Amino acid sequence: MPCCGALSDNSDGTFNQSVTVIAFCPNTTEVHIYKFFTDKWEKLHVLAKHDQIVSGIDWSRSSNKIVTVSHDRNSYVWTQEGQDWVPTLVILKLNRAALCVQWSPKENKFAVGSGAKSVSICYYEQENNWWISKVIRKKHESSVTSVAWHPNNIHLATTSTDGKCRVFSTIIKGVDTRGPQAGASVDWKFGEQIAQLDLSPTWAFGVRWSPSGKTLAYAGHSSMIYFVDDVEGSPAAQNLALRDLPLRDVDSFCF
Repeated sequence: MPCCGALSDNSDGTFNQSVTVIAFCPNTTEVHIYKFFTDKWEKLHVLAKHDQIVSGIDWSRSSNKIVTVSHDRNSYVWTQEGQDWVPTLVILKLNRAALCVQWSPKENKFAVGSGAKSVSICYYEQENNWWISKVIRKKHESSVTSVAWHPNNIHLATTSTDGKCRVFSTIIKGVDTRGPQAGASVDWKFGEQIAQLDLSPTWAFGVRWSPSGKTLAYAGHSSMIYFVDDVEGSPAAQNLALRDLPLRDVDSFCF
């Protein structure tokens, strides 16, 4: 199974579309935004709204919005208005820390994994001008450590400290529409579990779909990375054992 990719150390940072500006958390309650000028990085903004450490950041490429999540159980969507970044509170419905976040490919939803053994699928409600969420509960046995969207904008993969990788349907009426990439995925109900992969004997960290959506990769605390084809049908898996420290994230790969 040919592949090319990179493994990340799970640091909280994200670039804008042109990869000239970066937003990251310096292990505090703040998010710092820096831009590269000629030969050095200069600080442009500090996003300060959270009460506890920021645990996840993602920057949407097309809509230019930044979403942040924190151990304070809150999430904010930041929109640039002139020279300022304006936060909008997201209703997550969590009773434990938010741990990770990622925008969907169409940027009309984002997923938040948490220590509450749940995943919040957040979307914008035009009528009330706020971000709300639907929660996938009672599927994970422990904290959700990472989330990854399938290219069809409906399937979501998660990893957890229970050692499992799961795939769910996140289809939301009025938000998701039928398209050529959706296929049979629109037949699944929201929160329905499509697959559960029990390949890792240890905590699972980091998950990613290939650009084609045909292969899923996720990493284990035992320095193993697993590649799974045909997740929705008859999953076929291969694994790669590495000799370094435990893997924390899958950055990218191609099939």
